[in-house]
Amino acid sequence: MDEEEKGFVIKDKRSFDDQGELKAEEPPQTEDRPPAEEKEEPEQTEGQRPPLPEANFSSLIFSLSSSALLHIGEIADPQTGQTRKDLVLAKHTIDTIAMLKEKTAGNLSEDEGKFLDNILTDLRWRYVKATK
Repeated sequence: MDEEEKGFVIKDKRSFDDQGELKAEEPPQTEDRPPAEEKEEPEQTEGQRPPLPEANFSSLIFSLSSSALLHIGEIADPQTGQTRKDLVLAKHTIDTIAMLKEKTAGNLSEDEGKFLDNILTDLRWRYVKATK
């Protein structure tokens, strides 16, 4: 390989370093590319995305209940802003939460158990109301 030949350059685009710390943002580098190679991809920054909840049992149940409420037609789809009913999916989601209650019996804290019972009671009531 001649010294005049130029090889390729590898750039690490990961957000975290070897120690798991967030890397400092570097200013974007401009490259000379033909317009056909450029891709328009929306970038999400910390300001655009709400913070994610802590990953625990209660947040899982809350997420599933939100999905059930969406399918019952109680809340609007966050992407379209429209409400729609899909009672088959709503029932499936409620049944999934009930299965989790059965499978985790005896392994939940008192607060988690009460939360799960309240969510299931509320969702079942709303489902019955939506079917009439």
